[in-house]
Amino acid sequence: MKTPAAVRETLDKLEAQHPDADTELHYSNAFELLVATILSAQSTDARVNIVTPKLFKRFPDAAALAKATPRTLEPIIHATGFFRAKARSLIGMARALVEQHGGQVPRSMEALTELPGVGRKTANVVLGHALGVPGLPVDRHVLRVANRLGFVESDDPVVVERRLCDALPPERWTRASDTLILHGRRVCRPKPLCDQCAAQEACDYFRFEIAREPRSPRAAAPRQVRSARR
Repeated sequence: MKTPAAVRETLDKLEAQHPDADTELHYSNAFELLVATILSAQSTDARVNIVTPKLFKRFPDAAALAKATPRTLEPIIHATGFFRAKARSLIGMARALVEQHGGQVPRSMEALTELPGVGRKTANVVLGHALGVPGLPVDRHVLRVANRLGFVESDDPVVVERRLCDALPPERWTRASDTLILHGRRVCRPKPLCDQCAAQEACDYFRFEIAREPRSPRAAAPRQVRSARR
């Protein structure tokens, strides 16, 4: 695994490549981001952003959502998938906010993860983006990119979060997660676009897997043609 200094240096390159890295969920306050992040499980941010305007218009805060029923909520969030389970989580979360936190989103990992439907990743998203509390969400993109780059050697999100947090100052945690997520979506996909990666030279996966793959004569020919035309 890379040293903390090497992790920071590599992230510097990726942050320069993705200066627009941020959550792609639309929200105007911590409650809306909490709801949107719960809905984003097994869905896309783009699909969630289509659903939430109608949802927030009808249920603008925890007090309103706490009074919802599955029958009224499920049709609105249906497009995000797993709508029955998500409806139960959202209503339970809203009722817990009203009963235990005066309708406000708490500012600690411990309190957030006690809410129905809220795990560490969701809590870190809300803490880092809406509440100004350092948090480093770990999703499938962070797992894939961090392992390929040699930052970690684990598929356990908690282990990966701890390793990255140890390597970075708290003020970099949220931006680092956003950068790794965006890099995983745009470049370091399951089938990676290594020629577009700003951190290619520092990438263990490229060095030990991609660069060692044999190239067929057919694959090499187009590159030679393009090179001759330059």
